[in-house]
Amino acid sequence: MKISVTSKRVLKLMGNRFEFTVISDSKEIGEKAIDMAIQEVRRIEDLLSTYKETSQTSLINRYAGIQPVKVDVEVVELIKRSIKISSITQGAFDITYGSIDKRLWNFDTSMTALPDPKTALKSVCLIDYNNIIINAQNSTVMLRHRGMRIGFGGIGKGYAADRAKQILQTIGIKSGIVNAAGDLVTWGTQIDGKSWTIGIADPNQCDHLFSSLNISNMAIATSGNYEKYITINGKKYSHTIDPKTGLPVTGIKSVSIICPSAELADALATPIMVMGIQVGLNMINQLQQVACIIIDDADKLYTSKNINVKH
Repeated sequence: MKISVTSKRVLKLMGNRFEFTVISDSKEIGEKAIDMAIQEVRRIEDLLSTYKETSQTSLINRYAGIQPVKVDVEVVELIKRSIKISSITQGAFDITYGSIDKRLWNFDTSMTALPDPKTALKSVCLIDYNNIIINAQNSTVMLRHRGMRIGFGGIGKGYAADRAKQILQTIGIKSGIVNAAGDLVTWGTQIDGKSWTIGIADPNQCDHLFSSLNISNMAIATSGNYEKYITINGKKYSHTIDPKTGLPVTGIKSVSIICPSAELADALATPIMVMGIQVGLNMINQLQQVACIIIDDADKLYTSKNINVKH
């Protein structure tokens, strides 16, 4: 009888905590497989990171309003998918958020008042996904105005998790989990044949679970205000900024999206915080194979039509 072995590794990639879990026939196979998955995530980080001056994202930003930049086909495709999600979410998701003035939003104890609406609105004037010009034939991308910046903070980790999973599956790993700082994708089953059990954090106490789900061959991503926020006059403001107003969103503690792709789950979780509960749920209910769990500021639970949560 074949003995299966679980191999695990945790490390910092893309500025976040990544955890790889694979089940294989031997420790050696598992460790080698994880090495290859890590290599793939590092390759993606080199392409997409705004912290690396040599990345294709940084080049696109540097030449904003000046000239198109030749990039890899995979970057063009990721930008195209990002634009599609922007149109589905009516601009609540927008990779051109990179131009937002960080000085307005430092989300630390020194922040005691919100900026006035006019200043906030001015800070988001360059955010508009319609101003990304793609020439698929030449594989170029250009941002229409100087000062525009793109960033893949809302989709990049999910994309990397999906790619790492694809690499692992290609080399024959039949079961595993790639967890990219809470954006995670699963396939196959645990050693005992049971589905993977994924916990959803309680927004009030992150080390407690609010509920758990048995999922396999599915991804889940959670966006919440419980890790980074400010309180002004007793009201909690999330670090998620509404790209239309420049002001932080309120009302929702956390959003979890469950669907087959970590990239899509990652990209849909944050905009729902911006869109609000009803509009967000209406959108999710129209999408195939996508489920959603929302916890509001009063700890009330809302779910899309196609999911039952035990908690």
